[in-house]
Amino acid sequence: MEPRRIIAALDATDIGRVRDLARAVEPHVWGCKIGLEFFVQHGPSGIEKAGLDPQRLFLDLKFHDIPNTVAGAIRAASAIRPAMFNVHAGGGPAMLAAARAARDEMAAKTGHKPLLLAVTVMTSLDDADLASVGQSGPVLSQVRRLAALAQNNGLDGVVCSSREIAMLRRDCGAGFKLVVPGIRPLGAATHDQKRIMSPADAIAAGADYLVIGRPINAAPDPAAAARAIADSLAKSLREPARP
Repeated sequence: MEPRRIIAALDATDIGRVRDLARAVEPHVWGCKIGLEFFVQHGPSGIEKAGLDPQRLFLDLKFHDIPNTVAGAIRAASAIRPAMFNVHAGGGPAMLAAARAARDEMAAKTGHKPLLLAVTVMTSLDDADLASVGQSGPVLSQVRRLAALAQNNGLDGVVCSSREIAMLRRDCGAGFKLVVPGIRPLGAATHDQKRIMSPADAIAAGADYLVIGRPINAAPDPAAAARAIADSLAKSLREPARP
């Protein structure tokens, strides 16, 4: 079960490359994520051309605009029938409510209800970055506020960093989904992520899904890398806790 918590980020724009990555890693992970670079270049048809399974797809487009525009974007994205998609919690309560209403409207029409997640604070940001754009308080406080805002407006969960998992699990309860990027196996390079954690520690803290990008997609053998991470995660969670 544990390997099915892993979402492989397919951070590429070439359809052939994305297709090859997906085929290589899918036996070892829950599913795959595509983001703005691929979607802006290829649109919805690119998902089909790359052979991606929408039911195992995290459509990571982070909508953030006025409520009416975001509602329209959610309706359009719902036609793809992804497993999950997201908006920025910083768009405010009216935008979050509009996104949830649009998702529910489309679900009633299609019978398919994707998870609707809110991005709290990007994992590339730290306290100094927030201060530079005029947001008061440390990252943890901002994440807590935004997660509560998302939950109060009917969203299914949030995208958060590993450092906030335990806090949000306590605040938001067991049913609120926590999708966590910035996951790095022990010894892996951190790149531009500032708030990171190992896969086993993130799951132990209460994460539902782990988004893992470069440790898989930039590896010489992505299939082997995905399998190794999944095997290591499963092994660590089978072992008894240390006293």
